[in-house]
Amino acid sequence: MQIRKTYSEVQPELLYDEVRDFVLKQGAVVSEAKLETYSMPEDSSSFISRGILTFNVQGGQGRAGKECLRAHIVGSARGETKLILDINEKLFPKEKLSALQEDLDFIFGSYEAKPR
Repeated sequence: MQIRKTYSEVQPELLYDEVRDFVLKQGAVVSEAKLETYSMPEDSSSFISRGILTFNVQGGQGRAGKECLRAHIVGSARGETKLILDINEKLFPKEKLSALQEDLDFIFGSYEAKPR
């Protein structure tokens, strides 16, 4: 399953941190966390950020678990920030996904861009 959201005037770094914390709250474990910042070609004082977070379910007896969720975040604080969540529904159940979406909507709902 895939969820796509677009936010206006939201720092990508803030969204990155909140997504990480909300997914950790649901019991997943971070397996990859990468956040990069680039300057804009037309204005070197403006930046765009790109983040990837990958989460695994906890494996038994010290083993690494399988990937259950991957988040992609791209955007800039002055414009739009886009979020894509790729979810393995077998490993990240609907109850956890609903709780994650409720947390995201509570914090960022007023910044979510309305569909055109």
